[in-house]
Amino acid sequence: MFEVYTDGASTGSPGWAGAGVFVKDGNHVERHSFPLGMKDTHEAEFIAVIKALRLLKDKQAATVSLRSDSQTVVQSIEKEYIHKEAYKPLLDEILKLSKEFPLFFVKWIPSKENRADSLAREGIQKNEGKQNE
Repeated sequence: MFEVYTDGASTGSPGWAGAGVFVKDGNHVERHSFPLGMKDTHEAEFIAVIKALRLLKDKQAATVSLRSDSQTVVQSIEKEYIHKEAYKPLLDEILKLSKEFPLFFVKWIPSKENRADSLAREGIQKNEGKQNE
């Protein structure tokens, strides 16, 4: 089973954004951080999940336990619906990718338990031009 923690962060609404993905498969751990350019926090959270699911698809994962501290993302995945039009394409992509895994679980966790938090902040720092501010 793959335990996956995702997090998105942004310096504003929108602002410089980053995504973090922490993957644990048995004793093997991977950490990924991605610069996302100018996004709001919710966009970054959804994109972090997409990045994670694409990584797991490449690994041909069968069982995925996804953890996020974003109630918006977790509830949207569980209900397969989000009200805000701007996030619908992101949710659609997540739902499409999640169906490729025989077993897929999503769970909300408190921020202090999210192992991807520092990775999302790292992603913000990787944005080109951010260093010039």
